Amino acid sequence: MQRVIGLVIATFALSSLSGSPAIAHPSSARDAGSESIAPIDVTALLTAARGAPPIICSLASRAVSGYGWGNGASDAPSTPLRAATAQTLGDEEFEGRDGRTALPAADVAQLMNGLASDDACVREMSVRLIGTQRPEIVATDLVTRLASPDAPLRTVAALGLGLVEAPTAIDPLIRTLRDGDVNVRANAAWALGRIENGRALNPLVGLFSDNAALVREAAVAAVGHMDSTSSIPALIRVVRQDDSPRVRRVAAWALGNLEARDAVDALGSVLGHDADPAVREMAAWALGNIEDRRGVPFLAAAAKQDSEDRVRETAVWAIGNLEDRSSLDILAAATSDRSPRVRGTAAWAIGQLDEEGAKAPAGLLRLLSDPDRDTRLKAAWAVGQLEDASALPALRDALQNEKDDRVRRALIRGMMKSGEHSEALMTQLLTSSDPRVREAAVRGLAGKNSFDPWPWPWPRPRPFP
Repeated sequence: MQRVIGLVIATFALSSLSGSPAIAHPSSARDAGSESIAPIDVTALLTAARGAPPIICSLASRAVSGYGWGNGASDAPSTPLRAATAQTLGDEEFEGRDGRTALPAADVAQLMNGLASDDACVREMSVRLIGTQRPEIVATDLVTRLASPDAPLRTVAALGLGLVEAPTAIDPLIRTLRDGDVNVRANAAWALGRIENGRALNPLVGLFSDNAALVREAAVAAVGHMDSTSSIPALIRVVRQDDSPRVRRVAAWALGNLEARDAVDALGSVLGHDADPAVREMAAWALGNIEDRRGVPFLAAAAKQDSEDRVRETAVWAIGNLEDRSSLDILAAATSDRSPRVRGTAAWAIGQLDEEGAKAPAGLLRLLSDPDRDTRLKAAWAVGQLEDASALPALRDALQNEKDDRVRRALIRGMMKSGEHSEALMTQLLTSSDPRVREAAVRGLAGKNSFDPWPWPWPRPRPFP
């Protein structure tokens, strides 16, 4: 228990100053005369890490290294604690810090030794801290460990090279793609995807036929981060044919991220026929991100017929992202969907069409009184975008019954943008006991465009592998 407490104290100290985690040796912080850097004792931290529960260690390691794809390893195929924490923590992403503070050479050496520890938490903390360092400081030692006879050490070394995005490690990592260990190959592919050097493209595509799904998934994701169209035919084969739903899902994401117009038909077929809803969801996202209107028929069919709420929602989002005004009837039909997420996203998508002078669909007006608060908010915003004067009675009725402050402000915005001129109503709003309602009324009087872009209700975050 004392070690757990020590680990928690040591790591949370990193973010206790200025609200931003940082790393420094105790003496270096004093020498620098800075009050914005939290000191850390690497020896004490690794000692506290040994034997710590995996959930505590994983949280602590994220604290010391920063979070998210840019600075962390939340999407890495194989980390020392991955197996122990996958079900508990999931794959959520967090915003991390930008800067990297150099550790003393002795601390770096100690962390390098920690990579070979028999304790998973020590290895995790060590590689996360190494990942905060500049590549020119740590890359050579990490590359040396890629040649170790110990597979776990090679795995964590590849992870570290990806964390620091070491350009000098490209060729060693390419060679490591032929490693006999699945986790080593997967981490090497992941690392090359973070470095994003074109020399790795063909070797990574070669891994699309690897016998391990974990390796194929890492390779496909890595290629999806590289700005090259030459991989699109291979990615299309993967999204159509791979045995693993996870690999197909990442292939759909990669095609969308690369905005591969040549993949529209393949993604449409996947959206209509793949057995896995997560793959269909990502195919819908990809079609929306590619923004090619040839995808509309596939998306319309999914929005109407797919059995999964998240697939229908993403299809509706994609149609809205395409801003195809001929799809208004499709979106209007989605306002009657059984899922509040789909109804809300349909309202948002109609607002995306932003066709001034268009009539607000009856289904959109019905959503102004939807049981779901988020759906009402999006509907009020969307009606305002259309600037349809004939919607004013529905907006007024909704405002009389609405209890939620934010939705009330969105309704006021919608009324002002739709041409509200009622003196009695304006007097009522300007004398409201709610200062936010009075503010919204003043904004409206200042001009209908004074509300842009407030409020701006987005649908939920789009899927990511």
